[in-house]
Amino acid sequence: MQRLRCVYVLLCMCAALTGCSTMDTASNKHGEVKGASISGREMGQSDTNRIATLGMRNNLDSLYLLMEKLYRRNPGEWKKTAASRDESIKRVRDAIEQRQPWTELRGQRDIKALSLALTSEFNGDRVAAFIYASADMIIAAHDGKTEFFLVDGLDAQHLYNAARNIEIAVWLLANRRNTEGKILLLSDNMGESGRNLSFEREFGKIVGRLDLLAVFITEKYRRAGINYIQNMIGGSFLQFLPVR
Repeated sequence: MQRLRCVYVLLCMCAALTGCSTMDTASNKHGEVKGASISGREMGQSDTNRIATLGMRNNLDSLYLLMEKLYRRNPGEWKKTAASRDESIKRVRDAIEQRQPWTELRGQRDIKALSLALTSEFNGDRVAAFIYASADMIIAAHDGKTEFFLVDGLDAQHLYNAARNIEIAVWLLANRRNTEGKILLLSDNMGESGRNLSFEREFGKIVGRLDLLAVFITEKYRRAGINYIQNMIGGSFLQFLPVR
């Protein structure tokens, strides 16, 4: 009887371990959270600086992903100025990262560039212009920077405005038509064959990050005052008591 009980316990343990392994495998199918590698530059960053830097990096990555997806749905756009889709993607990324003007936007930057990219009369590569202008507008809202340190400050209202600008741009992209009466760019598909809202979700991530950072910047100054008061009040009460 004792031996049977031991066998039963071992079987239960094996089942539990198998279950854990199965759950781990299932969760891994959806990806894993990955942190950035440590660098010496972080020594000059506060928590707020770090969050702003990561948010900017993720927002630019989202725009690059959207650019690739838009080119796949609108292949005629990259053909206007480049020999391949990859070449066009690289040109746009380089212009954004190096803060260079985009020729087709006639020197316009920020919201002026975004407005021009979404006009029905624009005849250039609309995908490139739209992604470049969106990135330039977001960077402008971050005081023209993509990485932030202790000496840098951010305006919460500018970040909030950038989030609203993205929402407006996405709506215009889906509803405004060109001179031929066609939607400016094909994106989400909600036809009879099914629904593909991947564009909406990715744009939503950008809006969410901008809104969260705007609120966090606002909270930072309020929390600084609260923490100061808590330290003053708690300093006299939160004292260790003698035990001998």
